[in-house]
Order: sequence, then C-alpha cells, then structure tokens
Amino acid sequence: MNNPFAQLDFHPVIHLPEEYDVYDFTEGYDPDRPRRAYGIGRYDEDRKGMYTESMFTADSRTIHMGIDISAPPLTPIYAVYDGVIAFMGNNDQPQDYGPTIISAHDINGRTLYILHGHLSRSSLSDKSVGQTVTKGCCIGWVGDRSENGGWNPHLHFQLSWLKPTTYDLQGVVSPAQRDWARQTFPDPRHILGPLYTDEV
Repeated sequence: MNNPFAQLDFHPVIHLPEEYDVYDFTEGYDPDRPRRAYGIGRYDEDRKGMYTESMFTADSRTIHMGIDISAPPLTPIYAVYDGVIAFMGNNDQPQDYGPTIISAHDINGRTLYILHGHLSRSSLSDKSVGQTVTKGCCIGWVGDRSENGGWNPHLHFQLSWLKPTTYDLQGVVSPAQRDWARQTFPDPRHILGPLYTDEV
C-alpha cells in the first residue's frame, strides 16, 4: 500500500484494544449481529443492500469511502494531526452522519480534510469553525444510535483532498465514481495504520 503520509507522525483517532472485529458488510448490515465492543468497517467496500435511504438508492451509492471504527458511546475521538475545524454541524437524516466535524490539516503544503461522522451531539457544543485542534486533543465522542443516524455506535473516519462545501462529504459513492473516489478520498489506513489486510 503506497502511503503518501509515510514520513508524518499521527495520533490514534481512537485507542483500540488488541483484539477487535473486522466486519464484512458486502452481504448487508445486521445491527443485531454478535460483535465485540470494538471493530473496523473497511474502506472501498461494496456494501450492497446496506444503504436503503433515498439519498443512497437514487444513484446506486454502495461503495464505502471511509473507515468505520465501532466503539462504545462516548468513547473519546482524538485529532490525528494539528489543524483547524473547517466545518461542523448535524446531518440529522436517517442513515446520515448525525453530528459531524471536518478538520483541515496542512500536509506538506496541501490541505487534507478529515471527516469525523456519527459523533455525539455533545461533540459540537464547545466547538467552533476556525478553532485550532492539536494532535492528540479530544475532538469529540462516539454517538449512540439515537443521535448518529440510527447506526450502531461508531466513528466514520474519511480523508479528502476535495474541499467540502459544508459539514458533509460523500461517504458512500456509486460504482461509476469508484476510481475518482479512490483518488479523492485516500485510504484512511495511510494515517490509522494497518488495521486490517485486504484479504477477507
């Protein structure tokens, strides 16, 4: 995996235990499946049948362009690198991100945006656009199902070279957009480390 961030030092976004699940959502999503408290949902995974709201089905969006980190509600989420809060707000539709913070970071002269989705509402209460974040500071907390779009508690962590226009990014794209999305939304393992292999 070619890593454009290899010379940089990042803080973990969530402190994971030694053992956690790696999910396979290619066959759909069962919120009641047996699972550990912590787990990983994969990048660039074709999740047919998982996204049922019209925002996804209207243009056949099934390819997941972030990494999901399942964790208990109110688990702290940390800034991985120095930067600023560029956008924040509540995407409060079913299956959307819920409370969301997008930070901006200077990476060798180029701006990288990082979306943190499915947060707790409390994550937004003491934040403001333009606020500085330092590597390792708590940027928010994992939200529960009542506030995060209806999903099991997790963080959606997504990188973007594309500047958002609001507190949102396409976290799921259509198969026709896949090649473009891989270039625009790099693999978060470049920053988070080898959380899983590409072999299922």
